[in-house]
Amino acid sequence: MAGTFRSLSQRDYRIWFGGAFVSNIGAWMQSTAQNWVVLTELTNHNASAVGATMALQFGPQLLLVPFSGAVADRFDRRKVLLITQSLLMLLAAGLGTLLVTGAAELWHLYCFALGLGIVNAFDTTSRQAFVSDLVEPDLLSNAVALNAASFNSARLIGPAVAGVLIAIVGSGWVFLINAVSFLAVLGALLAIHTLHRGPRGPVQRESQLKQLSAGVRYVRRRHDLLVIFIMVFLVGTFAMNFPVMSSTMAVEFGRGAGDYGLLSSILAIGSLAGALLSARRPAARMRVVIIAVGGIGVVSLIAALMPSFWTFAATLIFLGLAISTMLTTANGFVQTTTDPAVRGRVLALYMAILMGGTPIGAPLVGAAADALGAHSTLYISAAAGFAAFAVGIGWLLTERDLRLRRLDGEWVVTHAGRPDPEADRDEQLETLTAPISVLRRPGHVVSTGESAPQDGSPASTGAMRLEELFDSRPDQDRDAEAPESDRPGDEPGDNPRRGGSAGS
Repeated sequence: MAGTFRSLSQRDYRIWFGGAFVSNIGAWMQSTAQNWVVLTELTNHNASAVGATMALQFGPQLLLVPFSGAVADRFDRRKVLLITQSLLMLLAAGLGTLLVTGAAELWHLYCFALGLGIVNAFDTTSRQAFVSDLVEPDLLSNAVALNAASFNSARLIGPAVAGVLIAIVGSGWVFLINAVSFLAVLGALLAIHTLHRGPRGPVQRESQLKQLSAGVRYVRRRHDLLVIFIMVFLVGTFAMNFPVMSSTMAVEFGRGAGDYGLLSSILAIGSLAGALLSARRPAARMRVVIIAVGGIGVVSLIAALMPSFWTFAATLIFLGLAISTMLTTANGFVQTTTDPAVRGRVLALYMAILMGGTPIGAPLVGAAADALGAHSTLYISAAAGFAAFAVGIGWLLTERDLRLRRLDGEWVVTHAGRPDPEADRDEQLETLTAPISVLRRPGHVVSTGESAPQDGSPASTGAMRLEELFDSRPDQDRDAEAPESDRPGDEPGDNPRRGGSAGS
């Protein structure tokens, strides 16, 4: 267990973890109340209205990418979070007051969701990147996983508490309680003093478009990241519309607010398990992401066929496990293998793809629930999971040359890094899913099929530097020309610099 929670040995991260956990509970309470208010108090079970609310809430993640990523890279993330968390607290207090006084209307919820989305566009990117400021590089992958565990632990508590509070005191008080919970994270931010932040290079006056383009160019040259982004987009757009899915399924089975909140908590049991399992792994592996999206497809299909509320609820444990494994591992892989110089912008792209698909998927899934029934939301989720799995396997087969061969009566796996199963593994230059140069493990070869170092490996997964991508020459030519410390890149204005080890 010590290995699972090793990032908590860092004082600043420990303070942040505690404050964020309390605030996350309030956030999940608010999310549950918001969707229930739209579905049952302000409309007559209109799933399309819930989808529209989600579209307004998550749309800004996509539209504000040129700004949110640049803010996370160029400004003090702690100060950015102090501002965004304060604004989120005021929004919750405002809507809570409207609901308690009985003055709230549907358009108020729409405006609140839009305001929440705009603030969260900056908050989410800076919050994700802020983790790298709180821990040493070799603890980053574990810290990302523990963040997910905190998020899902709060998800286990928040919706259930919200369901009870809605039934006892009303939905408005849930929003007001969430506003108070922000004091915990604001206090944590004020208590943090020491940041493990590497130099980000001199600040240059560049347009937002040019700053974003550096992140886009970086991702375009990283095919492994492109594949992850595509898989995350498919799942995030069509398989992660939980408010639509769970609220309509609760109504389908004739259940109320308490059972709706219970569904979210049951989903969180699997999500928490997935996050903790990810925290135990020494590093984020891409193959785990591919397997997880396939699991999402399988479990969603099984859930759609469940005949009762409790059998459906049981399948949500496994759905939460698969989705949490995918999100935690994908996030860890992106953070630990991205150059710190563009980490904020790459994370902004990642979050935009993950959340920005909601304005497309949520209204469509909501409309499908209205027209075809609640079970259709799960069939759509299954199709998205299988499509994402096909993308991952297709990349392994085409670009990584994954093959199953028969040798001396036994089946063996070969790939681009080890095309000859009888070859000496000391000569292997690539793993199944990434070149060893990307994983920053010179001289260390892992077993076939792995995409990250094992416990006890002498080197850890690290950031792939900008100059390694923007210089098209082979690695050995560059190494012969310049020392490993700080080599200039070929792209003007990108401010490339050396990126240290970024994960474990």
